[in-house]
Amino acid sequence: MFAFFRIMNDTMVRSSFLDRHQFIKEEMWLRHALRQESMLVDSILPPQIAKPIKNSIKNKIMQAEIEFERFSMGVSRRSENFMAIQIHPDVTILYADVVNYTHLTTTLTVEKLVKVLHDLYGRFDVAASQFKVQRIKFLGDCYYCVAGLAEPDPDHAKMAVSLGISMIANIQEVRAERGLDIDMRIGVHSGSLLGGVMGEAKLQFDIWGADVDIASRLEATGKPGYVHVSGRTLSNLNTGDYIIMQGTEKAQKDPVLQKHPMSTYLLTSAEIRDSVKSTAKGGQARANLNIHTLGPNRNTHIGSLDSVSDELRGEFDKMPVGGLDFRILCCRRDKIDRDEEAKRQLGNFCVAFRDSSLEWSYLEQPDFIFKSSMLLAWGIGCCLIYIQVVTNKIICTTCIVIDLFAFSLLTALLCISWYKKLCWWRYGENDFKDYNEFSCKIFHLFEKIQHSFVLRITVYIMIIVCYYMVIFLILINCDQSQYELDFIESKLFHYEMDRDSCFHPWAFTNMMALVIGMSYTFARIPFALKTIIGCCEAVVYLLIVSFQYVFIFQHSSTTTPYLRAEIAHCTRVCMMLITMYAKERQSEFNTKMNYKLNVDLQKKQKAADVTNQSIIILLNNILPSHVVELYLNSVANHELYYENYRMVSVMFAMLINFQMDLPSLRVLNDIITEFDRLLTSYKDYYSVEKIKVVGCTYMAACGLDYNLASKIRNTDLRSSSYQCEMDRVRSRQTSMSIDFDANRNQEVIFMMTTFGLDLMRTLSVCNKAYAGRPFDRALSTGEICIGISSGEIMAGVVGASQPHYDIWGNPVNMASRMESTGLPGHIQVTEESAKVLEEFDIMCFYRGLTFVKGRGEIPTYFVGIDDNLQFISRRSYLPSLSHSRDSVSI
Repeated sequence: MFAFFRIMNDTMVRSSFLDRHQFIKEEMWLRHALRQESMLVDSILPPQIAKPIKNSIKNKIMQAEIEFERFSMGVSRRSENFMAIQIHPDVTILYADVVNYTHLTTTLTVEKLVKVLHDLYGRFDVAASQFKVQRIKFLGDCYYCVAGLAEPDPDHAKMAVSLGISMIANIQEVRAERGLDIDMRIGVHSGSLLGGVMGEAKLQFDIWGADVDIASRLEATGKPGYVHVSGRTLSNLNTGDYIIMQGTEKAQKDPVLQKHPMSTYLLTSAEIRDSVKSTAKGGQARANLNIHTLGPNRNTHIGSLDSVSDELRGEFDKMPVGGLDFRILCCRRDKIDRDEEAKRQLGNFCVAFRDSSLEWSYLEQPDFIFKSSMLLAWGIGCCLIYIQVVTNKIICTTCIVIDLFAFSLLTALLCISWYKKLCWWRYGENDFKDYNEFSCKIFHLFEKIQHSFVLRITVYIMIIVCYYMVIFLILINCDQSQYELDFIESKLFHYEMDRDSCFHPWAFTNMMALVIGMSYTFARIPFALKTIIGCCEAVVYLLIVSFQYVFIFQHSSTTTPYLRAEIAHCTRVCMMLITMYAKERQSEFNTKMNYKLNVDLQKKQKAADVTNQSIIILLNNILPSHVVELYLNSVANHELYYENYRMVSVMFAMLINFQMDLPSLRVLNDIITEFDRLLTSYKDYYSVEKIKVVGCTYMAACGLDYNLASKIRNTDLRSSSYQCEMDRVRSRQTSMSIDFDANRNQEVIFMMTTFGLDLMRTLSVCNKAYAGRPFDRALSTGEICIGISSGEIMAGVVGASQPHYDIWGNPVNMASRMESTGLPGHIQVTEESAKVLEEFDIMCFYRGLTFVKGRGEIPTYFVGIDDNLQFISRRSYLPSLSHSRDSVSI
């Protein structure tokens, strides 16, 4: 019996070791995941916005399965648009623009451009961190940030201007080192703003307000090499620290600045300001952003082996090993560690969880050592039957029946417990073995007993009852009167008495000790029940020894000289009870602590999985989905991520007549959210990627993930506006004998134009929805201006501690110009894009020569869209036009 307890205890200790090892590693993984999540969120959002965003993402992940079940059952889901916007009343806004940036993007190679921008913006990020200024985002050549945003700072104006002067010093150093003709124009203004995030995809922090527009115009009207500030900002500065000059004439004539009459000034530092080397501190800051997501097998390396081993060793030293802690009863301890807190969740004597639901959950767990316990119970039963048969010299029918019944019952339970294991030993290598119905029933019965708390209790009670049936056979065959007479005569006449008239006292005592020990053997039986049964057995034994058969036990042999025999008998049984109680209590304590550890482990695994999914979502909100893995690999190799694309279509879509106040921002958030949801319809094709939202302008690109495009070209797609338009185009091109495969590389232009048309349709639906709501009509807008251009672009991730994905190239600049020079309700495209769209049977109307900054006058076109927001077919439009001309000539 004690060998069994030794083996089971060793197995339990090893299992506890492995579970605690897994628990500690899972805790380390969770800390690592939370740290990575915090770094990612902090890289795109200020702290005051990050927390509700993280909670919102995790809540959506945890409720996704429930929501899916409700949706699959036909329960409608109410969609609520989340908007996190805060008012910041006292901040300073800085806008910085790289002068001659367009020439830079059109002349440098993609590798050199990304290195220059990363060096430049990396320096800016490090300087912004030093001056406690929150970088908002890049807008191509524009870098803007806010001082006093993350936390109130009375010196926010000084910090912003100091950053501006440092940025000028940095760009001048980069210009000298790399031989580039670039400079920096900076505008700074102090005031209030609204800051937050909009939409559902590519969450990016942005700022709005009149003071933001003023800072932007101060930059646009400034002078390269100087910080252009407003009078309000200058009033918050120590003028002795700067060289101050009068503002530019452009600022005095600017219409936006004229709405807010102010004086403007050009500043430069009175002392030479050192630049910031991004290769040193910037590289270090980026190295800290060592992002790794946790795989399902948790194979991610999360630290050095020495640190992990030290932490594991410290945790194992604190591993609880059971026993009674009397300090809890008599001493008060102010500091309680995690393991002490876990101990207090268990009762002192019955070792039951104080949480009844946790105790019940523990008892409902399957007993995986039931086979071993049943083998021991069968062995103990056989020993008891053997002792009873050998001790009891009287042959009786009742004894034979009870012995056979007990042996048959124990043997049947043993066979049920070990039948599956025996089959596995015999046919384990044969995976295709078919078992008969009888075997399957035995398998099912064993698993049912193993997993059922009620059946385990029933089996446990049946075994104890069988034991006592065998034991009491000894008592019922005992003639106590004859025994007393024989004992007296043996003493009087000095002969050896025949003890066959009654049982042997020490045989009975040893049998009771075995039964008490067996009462504590089975696992997943309430420890309180085992203790009660053990105590009842001991009490019954004491009553038998002290009252029922006192003469027999008093006149039996003793184990110790001068110790009365009945006391020796009682001492053996009581010591067995105490020993088994202490041993089983320790085993029960460690088992329950192990179970509690597994419960906590599951919680931590779930928390780590949710955090891991949150990291993936955040990564996909920072970068396009196809870039995430490539970017992580480049970070791991300490390389810059960049890529060159031969054909990408870029779109700028601007909502017209939007006031940047809080009520209007709520409407804008609803519209941007609907635009973001529209992206999901295009994820299956060429993956239209949202790049950024700037004010009321929505920027997207198509063709960045050409690998996905090649996978879906031959798939059967039957939904979305894009597929409907594509089916229509294919049918017409087939009738016109046009080779559709020749236009594969230019399909991105058609895709981007179709997405722009869907934006117009979505806005139209939103306007109809707003028409039925009682609110200020000035808040809504019915017009959108869209510009599209296509061609070769460059893409990459730049920045130090805050990675930023962006695209550069002539198509980006031209798409922005197409939007700014376009007309509301139209999609304006370049001549190259118009020719491609005509090949897709879309009519494009020549607008004329349009002046574009940096290019002069170029021909532009409007995409043909009818009143029902459908593309005008070129094939059907041209014959009707010629027919109308013929009618006029006639």
